Amino acid sequence: MEIYGSSSNVFRLVTDAGPVVKVVLLILLSFSIISWSIIAAKYRLLKKASRESGKFLEIFWNSNRLDRIYESSKKLSYSPLTELFKAGYIELINLKKTSSKKEMKEDTEHPAPAEGTLTTYLSGIENIERSLKRARTEELTNLEKLVPFLATTGSSAPFIGLFGTVWGIMNSFINIGATKDTSLAVVAPGISEALIATAVGLFAAIPAVVAYNYFVSKIRTQASEMDNFAADFLNVIKRHFF
Repeated sequence: MEIYGSSSNVFRLVTDAGPVVKVVLLILLSFSIISWSIIAAKYRLLKKASRESGKFLEIFWNSNRLDRIYESSKKLSYSPLTELFKAGYIELINLKKTSSKKEMKEDTEHPAPAEGTLTTYLSGIENIERSLKRARTEELTNLEKLVPFLATTGSSAPFIGLFGTVWGIMNSFINIGATKDTSLAVVAPGISEALIATAVGLFAAIPAVVAYNYFVSKIRTQASEMDNFAADFLNVIKRHFF
């Protein structure tokens, strides 16, 4: 009964709050709902990305054919590593096709061995490396999408709530001055109404800050895995294809 009574009192304080405090509470509630939606979506995304990256690395190191790895990677769409591999593999295939056409043309027009093999090698490696960097940037951007909103909520929600509290307390003192009654029964409701805004601001900010730090840590791990895989993939290509 006591819990129900306290909940009713809190609800009454919210409904009896002034228009400015109600607007502040509505803003904070919106921040909280959006933050929790982002937290749920990002948690699922990063969990799937981590799980599928582990599966992809197992396939990559246990297979000796890039075309088979490419076919298997199509089923692991949440892993950033698969996107890096696809970008590098497609660029490698395009380079091989272009190189084959040039060699055929040179063999027809110039029977002597063509020069510029080193230049072709360096250009091919640079193109693959550039495609890997571009894919890494795109995947990192996708992982970081909407995460800054959590930082915004964590930093701004307490101040928005504090604004509502200051406004409510200011109105309470104005009412005290108008009624000239400083009894606790007159002062307490107004101050309690004002403090609700700060409480809601903290309720919105604390989970957002915790989730933001957690996601940043996970995204950094994914970024390190992408860097390591890109380096390993380039080494494999250099050893076997150039």
